Amino acid sequence: MNAPRRIHPVILSGGAGTRLWPLSRAHYPKQFLPLVGERTMIQETVLRVGADDLFHLPIVIANDAHRFIVAEQFRALGAPTRAIVLEPVGRNTAPAAAVAALLLRDEDPDAIMALLPSDHVIGDQAVFEAAIELAAEASARDALITFGIPLSRPETGYGYIRRGGPMEGAVGCFEIERFVEKPDAATAEAYFASGDYLWNSGMFVFRVARYLDELTRLRPEIVRQCETALAKARDDLDFLRLDAEAFAEAPADSIDYAVMEHTDSAGVIPVEMGWSDVGEWAALWEIGEADGDGNVARGDVVLDDVRGSYVHAAAGRIVVAHGVEDLVIVATEDAIVVADRAKAAGIKDIVARLTADGRDEVVAHRRVYRPWGYYQDIDSGDRFRAKRIVVNPGASLSLQRHRQRAEHWVVVRGTARVTRGEQVTDLSPDQSTYIPLGEIHRLANPGTDPLHLIEVQTGDYLGEDDIERLEDDYGR
Repeated sequence: MNAPRRIHPVILSGGAGTRLWPLSRAHYPKQFLPLVGERTMIQETVLRVGADDLFHLPIVIANDAHRFIVAEQFRALGAPTRAIVLEPVGRNTAPAAAVAALLLRDEDPDAIMALLPSDHVIGDQAVFEAAIELAAEASARDALITFGIPLSRPETGYGYIRRGGPMEGAVGCFEIERFVEKPDAATAEAYFASGDYLWNSGMFVFRVARYLDELTRLRPEIVRQCETALAKARDDLDFLRLDAEAFAEAPADSIDYAVMEHTDSAGVIPVEMGWSDVGEWAALWEIGEADGDGNVARGDVVLDDVRGSYVHAAAGRIVVAHGVEDLVIVATEDAIVVADRAKAAGIKDIVARLTADGRDEVVAHRRVYRPWGYYQDIDSGDRFRAKRIVVNPGASLSLQRHRQRAEHWVVVRGTARVTRGEQVTDLSPDQSTYIPLGEIHRLANPGTDPLHLIEVQTGDYLGEDDIERLEDDYGR
């Protein structure tokens, strides 16, 4: 079965994934992590829409704070994009889809777009592509299509769709009677027993003009603000930056609430494609490759007399578990979570408490990514802070100075080009330099290999906001 035309994938990269803390954090959420395979979830999503005969280059809608992480993940994959659109603030899926549809409408109002979250797992690529083609045919006839996942168990962590009768003129599609929010356990049991419900996958396929027509009819203020945000958008390096004031005024709403629950054109295609939204640690246990005792282990893990557990050791950690069952154990450099596997979704509430307490661990890892590479905290104490800094080949930090700290740099590997005042010097491994308080300076990597160095800061204040940027290649 051939789709009427190639489809425009729109990849949504937002959210914090708090149920997957401590790996997923506000500044580095789950789509940027290799939770299932060797590649990250957003990279797997990009590869999923890589068939040139079926898909155009993707549009990515991303959080402004994650822009350089998104760009680096695409660069590492060698995957081009049509555009990376930056949201100044999250407004849910209906405005995000409107922005992408408006971009595509200017080129072709009959363009068909597939809205795909960046943090889902799909195990069967062939079934996924066949479902996309089926949805494209239906959307060419003005249907607004979502995918429903047949139930395999009562589940309280997913939204549901009650399926109606066959959709006229759309092979394989069914009308939608209603959308249902995440149910309690008894309601989920009833849904499972009835056979009338599907899990809501959060993926959509529709013709851009049709979506915009329905959104304009139902929620005109969303379209109006997105049009203004696009009209005032500006190019920034490899990104398209939406106007912050206009986009912030767009009402925050999901496609389900804004359109699908109120239109006569909504349809659902039931499809078993090995789907999971990986919303919590138990989901990774369910889809992971288990040993003979039902354990799923990732990283440097040693298990003895352990059953039915998910155990994850981040790089540099070893986790040993003995004589336990049905647990989730996750260890990072700065946090350890141990939870009953059946109750692991409650981690989200713990993260809310930590956030209210102002804990840095919910925001970022010790390794913090920047457009030029990354830094990683090693140690800190009274008037000192030690970091490992890695600068990508050809990259450079901003020309800057600090008002409250001095810095000492020791090159470990690679070549460091150091600007200090009017002097520019290249340093090799084992060489070092000193940046006095208030000195204008810059660090760059002129080589073809990553630059590794150790930085020791000293001073009365060592916060990241003590940076005065005088020149910056990244527009910060």
